[in-house]
Amino acid sequence: MAKQTAATAPALKPPQVRLSKINRPGRFTPYVLLVPAIVVLLVALAYPVGWQIVTSLQHYGLKQQFGQPPEFVGAENYLSIFSDVQIWAVIIRSILFCLVNAVLTVVIGVLLSLLMNAVTKTARLVLQISLLFAWAMPVVAAMTVWLWLFNWHHGVVNWLLGDSFTGHNWLEDPLSFFMVATIIVVWMSVPFVAFSVYAGLTQVSGEVLEAAQLDGADGFKRFTNIILPMIRPVLMIVFLLQIIWDLRVFTQIQMLQDAGADYTSTNLLGTFIYRTGVGAGDFGMAAAMSVFVLILTMALSAPYVRSLIKEEG
Repeated sequence: MAKQTAATAPALKPPQVRLSKINRPGRFTPYVLLVPAIVVLLVALAYPVGWQIVTSLQHYGLKQQFGQPPEFVGAENYLSIFSDVQIWAVIIRSILFCLVNAVLTVVIGVLLSLLMNAVTKTARLVLQISLLFAWAMPVVAAMTVWLWLFNWHHGVVNWLLGDSFTGHNWLEDPLSFFMVATIIVVWMSVPFVAFSVYAGLTQVSGEVLEAAQLDGADGFKRFTNIILPMIRPVLMIVFLLQIIWDLRVFTQIQMLQDAGADYTSTNLLGTFIYRTGVGAGDFGMAAAMSVFVLILTMALSAPYVRSLIKEEG
């Protein structure tokens, strides 16, 4: 009878814990937490961006710097961007330089991260310290060394290449100028990509890779079918950042130009805006170009941002 009663007795349900209304997070709590960050961004960016937009609609030159009221010209500065052949040459040159550098940086960074993941602990430590030194070196100090290496009078590169390159000026021809600029920019950017991708590689399960190897997958198949899909979010983020950084590169190009290059054939967007504003005193046109670069950066970044949002979903 006792057994029958125990069998027929209803099962006891575990007590359900209900969150009180005080402790339950509200629907708008995440948005409220974002308010401080949004306020900081608005305070830091609202005035500079607003000033650029207003100035881009004016004729703002040296006279305006000394108190003369600016002249409102509407979209005249923007129309000049689309009608000036020289400006379009700078824009196309900057986009090509940006994409080439971003692709090379990511490819070399991925290869170095794979190397760090494959070598011994000592070799990995030496490689990481070397990359860290290259990344931490100030831009001006690094450029001083690179300018000495490619100096056409007594540069190390010309000396290593032999008598046929004695007195060869790498900065005279635009093609060799941008080759040198690419080497420098990629060298400075690769450590960030290598460290970021290596951090992603440490999250790849070794058991999965070992199982794939036992199933007969070689190194290339393991990389393309297992490793690459797992580190894809990291690759997309670093590629997006590289596009933004390489489109706005300034210091390296400016110092290479000052070393003896032709400005008209080697200008990128950063140096062109600098020479238009500070050099020529046309701050209205420089502001319009700055706004255009902002829009161009957003346009180039849009596909990757869309993919990142899709990945999060």
